[in-house]
Amino acid sequence: MTTLALVFEPQPIPTLAVAGSEDRIPVRRIFCIGRNYAAHAREMGKDPDRDPPFFFLKPADAVVEDGATVPYPPQTGNFHYEAELVAVIGTGGRDIPEERALDHVWGYAVGNDLTRRDLQLKAREQGRPWDLGKGFDQSAPIAPVHPVAKVGHPSKGSIRLTVNGEVKQDADLAELIWSVPEMISILSHSMALLPGDVIMTGTPAGVGPLVEGDVCVVSIDGLGDLTTTIGPRQ
Repeated sequence: MTTLALVFEPQPIPTLAVAGSEDRIPVRRIFCIGRNYAAHAREMGKDPDRDPPFFFLKPADAVVEDGATVPYPPQTGNFHYEAELVAVIGTGGRDIPEERALDHVWGYAVGNDLTRRDLQLKAREQGRPWDLGKGFDQSAPIAPVHPVAKVGHPSKGSIRLTVNGEVKQDADLAELIWSVPEMISILSHSMALLPGDVIMTGTPAGVGPLVEGDVCVVSIDGLGDLTTTIGPRQ
């Protein structure tokens, strides 16, 4: 048997906390859907009609724990918050039918799709990928994951974000254009989903800037809070 010799020591596997447990969930990929609330699509200057959804990715090691301080990232002067419901895949599959999609979800969490908005918009204007605007270090704060066995499948309820106690985003999960089962089914027809895949399901209207010292709290009914403090610029 040949022993695999690694040129470099592998980096630690990114993981998510599990609510009420010492267990951890290994993160494989982070999928994000664009413009999945009609009011947010309008504020971004786009038609909210139910066109086919589009997705982008964040690296797994962009995950940040609840309560962490995230440094203000480099190369931006317009750093934004985006409150999101997060779904975590526990059972993999391909070509998953929509009516069976929720069987593949292990649990749900509160997330914040941190965004270098100026870089994202510049890339959009030039017809280029959003990677530098969305997939930078520590761009995916995610609170502990609640198992489906305890919280069910949230499809309605408040999703809210405050900055320093001031409400900035306030909507209902029922306003999602593309539902969680629809997103899972669509993604699985493009590639195999596997345990540890994470889906950030889109943000409501009201996105806006963060500055050093801000305390950002995302809250979703039944899933609790996610608190992130913005530290000094890197």
